[in-house]
Amino acid sequence: MTNVEHIGIAVKSLEASNALFTKLLNTPPYKSETVASEGVTTSFFRVNQTKIELLEATDPGSPIAKFLEKKGEGIHHIAYEVSDIRAEMERLRGEGFTLLSETPKRGADNKLVCFLHPKTTNGVLVELCQEITD
Repeated sequence: MTNVEHIGIAVKSLEASNALFTKLLNTPPYKSETVASEGVTTSFFRVNQTKIELLEATDPGSPIAKFLEKKGEGIHHIAYEVSDIRAEMERLRGEGFTLLSETPKRGADNKLVCFLHPKTTNGVLVELCQEITD
C-alpha cells in the first residue's frame, strides 16, 4: 500500500452534503459519478493530496443503504492505493484477511477496487484501489 487514496463518507443526500462539504472544505466537488453495480452515486472533493468521497445510495438494497440504515451518516471506509491490486489481494488473503470479492471490481474514479471485511480489520472497512490505466 502506498498511501491513503481517499476516505469514504456515507450520506443520505448527496446534494445537501455537497453543499455542506463545499462550505467546509472551501472547494466544490471535482467529480460526480454513479456506480450502478454498487447502487451508489459518488462525489469527490480534493484538498491538496487528500480526497473525500461522498456516497449516496441509489438502491435500497445497496451496501451504502444498509450502512445508513444501521449506522447513519458517517465514515464508511478508508481506501488505500496499491500498485498491483491482485498481488495485494493475494498477499492479504495469505495473511488471513477476509476479502469481500474474489476479483477486483470497477469502482468510482477510474479505479479497480476490493474491500476487506471489517471483522478482520478491527471494525474498519478497508478498500484497496488501483488506477485503471487501459
